[in-house]
Amino acid sequence: MSGTERRAPMPETAAGEPAPIKAVPLRRPGRWVAAVVVLGLFGLFVYGAATNEAFSWDVYGRYLFDERITKAAWVTVQLTVLAMVLGVVLGVILAVMRLSPNPVLKTFSWVYLWIFRGTPVYVQLVFWGLFPSIYKSLDLGIPFVHQFVHIELQGIEAGFLFAIIGLGLNEAAYMAEIVRAGVNSVHEGQTEASTALGMSWSQTMRRTVLPQAMRVIIPPTGNELISMLKTTSLVSAVPFSLELYGRQRDIAGVNFEPIPLLLVAATWYLVITSVLMVGQYYLERYYSKGATRTLTARQLQALADAQGKPVVLGPATATPAADELPDTPGGERK
Repeated sequence: MSGTERRAPMPETAAGEPAPIKAVPLRRPGRWVAAVVVLGLFGLFVYGAATNEAFSWDVYGRYLFDERITKAAWVTVQLTVLAMVLGVVLGVILAVMRLSPNPVLKTFSWVYLWIFRGTPVYVQLVFWGLFPSIYKSLDLGIPFVHQFVHIELQGIEAGFLFAIIGLGLNEAAYMAEIVRAGVNSVHEGQTEASTALGMSWSQTMRRTVLPQAMRVIIPPTGNELISMLKTTSLVSAVPFSLELYGRQRDIAGVNFEPIPLLLVAATWYLVITSVLMVGQYYLERYYSKGATRTLTARQLQALADAQGKPVVLGPATATPAADELPDTPGGERK
């Protein structure tokens, strides 16, 4: 631009403010083409599955709400919840041991994690199925002094209990690392500030560290819970076959219809997983309170009503109006 040229003045409104810019959205034809291709492929897949006689959709509908399948789904939920509770409790204990300055506790925790994370869960479940063969009896009491309980393990039918123990002990190794990472994510200054306020160690963990650590712990724990639901299909190694996958396999072995029965089991797994994902979403939202300083539209509106000033709501964030911002010492607004 030369020194004699001048930029055309911006049109102004009646109030003397610049006129709003008319923004034209950028056209993206590639997105529409990709959407049409994906929808077309999905439609072809659905049509092929609906017309394929191998899926036997009549058998699928007959067994979807069969009493044996619904009971097996409930047993699967029980296995998942109980094993996960055991895994979380032991995981917290192991995480505290890993963080302990005691070298014995730290070494024991490390060895536990090394064994249970280094071997397949299916192999561990097989060992728990052979537990009555490895140990003929179980004695509880004071060694060499007094025996309180004597249990004969030969012939005992405790597949459900052994399945919970096997899944829970394996899950504890992974939960220990998740909890340890969550605790370590909280800055040391938070603990120092709590100590300066006179809080004890338990109060600091309960009121300061754990609420902030839960933001890191909850998402992977939700993933572990969903993974535990699907891992219950391996408890046939104990052996225990009253859960969802084992029950559908037994039914398919009688009517020789494995494909529709697998679809029935997959449908129930998807339903239970969807419910767990909804619970995980609300837990994450609850523990993420205060993670950001950006005010919501409702909070800004309440602030505006209290001060009697308008607010400007943007597309992504909401900020107070310009006249609400404080003046800097130089007279400019930040």
